Amino acid sequence: MILEIKNLSVSFDGKKLLTDINVDVETGARHLIRGANGSGKSTLCETIAGNPIFSVDGGSIIFSDRDITGDNATTRALNGIFMASQNVPEIPGLTIISFLKHSIAAHRHFQTGRDLPMGEFLEMLESAREKLNIPRDWLNRSVNVGFSGGERKRIMLLRLILTQPKLAILDEPDSGADAVVKNQIAETIHSMPNTTFIFISHQSDFTQMVNPTHTTTLSNGKLVIE
Repeated sequence: MILEIKNLSVSFDGKKLLTDINVDVETGARHLIRGANGSGKSTLCETIAGNPIFSVDGGSIIFSDRDITGDNATTRALNGIFMASQNVPEIPGLTIISFLKHSIAAHRHFQTGRDLPMGEFLEMLESAREKLNIPRDWLNRSVNVGFSGGERKRIMLLRLILTQPKLAILDEPDSGADAVVKNQIAETIHSMPNTTFIFISHQSDFTQMVNPTHTTTLSNGKLVIE
């Protein structure tokens, strides 16, 4: 079991958003979180990733047999939790290649204590870029500035492939993506057997492509027992 969520209750600005959530995520799963808008799906995912705007009022989050409830988002990311949110920020002045280099280097140093040589990084980047058919000139553009929704999803996939996380949380990765990009996302998920996936989707065509191994349903911030 890679993730255990035990009796988790979460609030934002004093408003209760999740109540006594219990979810187990098996290693290697493609775990779908579903429910109507406002049911608490994104709140759950952001809380797992450590978004500080949400307050954990009770319960615990166990990741790889370690209680991470009190860890910040950076620590969780370095330990192998990848988060792809619906709304990603634009960062003018920071190029995609610089962002990726610093991110991957930080992961490498945390995991091994060693630095990431630029040559090795560039080889990794080129391999992932070619796999996703991403134009090379994108790498010198500012992060998410001027990119369409589908293009931002492809940059997310580039970061995902380079990071190779233990757990990847994808909040509506199909939103704003055309059929080609949806297929690319699904193919990437299936090409990473060593990564466990939690994903949110409202689109049956995308869900069928991913073919979830497990499903959890939320309603009004509570777990629906099925």
